[in-house]
Amino acid sequence: MLSQIRKGIVAFIDFFHKPFAKYIPTQTFRYIACGGTNTVLGLVFFSLVYNHIFKGHSMHLIGDFALTDRVAALFVTFCFNVPFGFVLSSYIVFPESQIDTKVQFIRYTGAAVSFIGMAYVLTKFFAWALPAVRADVSNIFVNFITAIISYLSQRFYTFKIEKRPAVDLPVMEEPVAEEA
Repeated sequence: MLSQIRKGIVAFIDFFHKPFAKYIPTQTFRYIACGGTNTVLGLVFFSLVYNHIFKGHSMHLIGDFALTDRVAALFVTFCFNVPFGFVLSSYIVFPESQIDTKVQFIRYTGAAVSFIGMAYVLTKFFAWALPAVRADVSNIFVNFITAIISYLSQRFYTFKIEKRPAVDLPVMEEPVAEEA
């Protein structure tokens, strides 16, 4: 049943890829579709969690340590987005990867955490270097930069496709014709 779901999702994405096939490789288009879906679902999920669960209340953890409503909603959304994004990347975008699934998930989660840090640093950098640029416009650039680096890290690290060495076949020498 899962393979049928995968085939359906891939067929759906590939249908929309046809007009762009000359310009965007299939794997890249699938990454854009899956990443875009995960991003939109994350935004919706964040909004629901922030507005309907936390409703302006901090989340008290241990002692005096508390997470603000925004950070708590971000954390809950992260816990949803990472597994969902991993499944999409693993089974739709990079299904040919031979790396163990547990290793892939650890790499994917580590990359996701590092990209949150990168987004924070880039946001601060844009605010410092280009203060005249609106924050939402800067955020578009931050998302674009992290999306490109995320794709490259997933393609060449998290879901790297191991190239198998070519099998060396023995070279057969042609028989030398003897002179009579």
